[in-house]
Amino acid sequence: MEKPLTQHIVPGHAPLSLKEYEKVGGYQSVRKILKEMAPADVQNLVKASDLRGRGGAGFNTGLKWSFVPMGPEAAKPKYLVANADEMEPGTFKDRVLLEGNPHQLIEGMIVAAYAIDASVSYIFMRWAYKVAAREIIKALDEAYAAGYLGENILGSGFSLDMHLHTGVGRYMCGEETALLNALEGKRANPRAKPPFPQVSGLFGKPTIVNNVETLCCLPHIINNGAEWFKGLSKTGDAGTKLYGISGRVKTPGCWELPMGTTIRELIEEHGGGMQDGYLFKGLLPGGASTDFLVEEHLDLPMDYTAIQAAGSRMGTGTMIILDDQTCPVGFVHNLQHFFAQESCGFCTPCREGLPWVEKILLAIDKGEGKPEHLLTLDFHTKYLGPGNTFCALAPGAMEPLQSALKYFREDFERHIHEHHCPWSKAKVWQPSI
Repeated sequence: MEKPLTQHIVPGHAPLSLKEYEKVGGYQSVRKILKEMAPADVQNLVKASDLRGRGGAGFNTGLKWSFVPMGPEAAKPKYLVANADEMEPGTFKDRVLLEGNPHQLIEGMIVAAYAIDASVSYIFMRWAYKVAAREIIKALDEAYAAGYLGENILGSGFSLDMHLHTGVGRYMCGEETALLNALEGKRANPRAKPPFPQVSGLFGKPTIVNNVETLCCLPHIINNGAEWFKGLSKTGDAGTKLYGISGRVKTPGCWELPMGTTIRELIEEHGGGMQDGYLFKGLLPGGASTDFLVEEHLDLPMDYTAIQAAGSRMGTGTMIILDDQTCPVGFVHNLQHFFAQESCGFCTPCREGLPWVEKILLAIDKGEGKPEHLLTLDFHTKYLGPGNTFCALAPGAMEPLQSALKYFREDFERHIHEHHCPWSKAKVWQPSI
């Protein structure tokens, strides 16, 4: 099984230095594009590879790049931003790449910047990723010293500066236009679209924001081709994927596997199955802002197409497992508390609706719920859904709630009718966020 993204990552060991990275083929994709390919050739190759964004949206990466104005009349400077904020609860895949092989990210960013003719790039990193920041700084220094960054890279005439920017811990920065506002030193509010960042992004100039895992795929696509990348997958969605599992499985963790690996294989073979004494009840397939899947979905391939057809989203591909001894009401309340806390407050439905949802769930969890509370929650899943808010934060928050009401409604009703939490005497686990 090929594992291009993690083949040189050894847990517990320092990442490869520049010289070590070059010995295993590092930066060969940079040399190739600068000598043999025009920016349009890189865009077309990535588009043909069917690489879809690994940050959650799953949009075709090459197609996203194609919306950037090119040619001598295009506004400059252009910017490339790596979204390394990774604030989605339950998600830790990018951290593996950042800490384990920082040069791979830098190489991927050079490829992406060349493809859109960007001259300035930023790595926007989560404030808590101290180890990753240290390794990125070290790798950037090495890349500059070796001539892979800066003016006239390898004598090609192409120049690129790259900077590390650490955020201050706002989930809202996962939305790319809010991230750009934060990078400009403003409050992390989302921007109106259009104009889209590809045309008017950072400081009003053409900008592409890509996820860390997405960018790390690029050197391998350049070196091995589009058909090779497609062949790594078990399904129609190309490549490998970093999947993660948290919750009461025996061996939680993160693994690079073929795209389309089934949920059952992930849990039972890689996650070691459920811990002794616990039964599977459900899961969030791609972080906190995705809909629950249940036992009937265990044989689905974990890819964008199949999970969407089942009524959820693959998102980041990092599962949060719900077991039979964890209260689903308390589980969802914990998530809604997080989302209400992280709302930027820019639009009324999100600012007012999420705290209302959180308070209702708290009342139900404490045994103070009323039957009409379920109708109010049902209303919010529609009113805070897509098309009713300024960005996707509130609609994402509604995904675990609406699916919990669908699959675990009897558990909500028991809280109301019995006037207490049926799990209150059990040792309840809740996701740490």
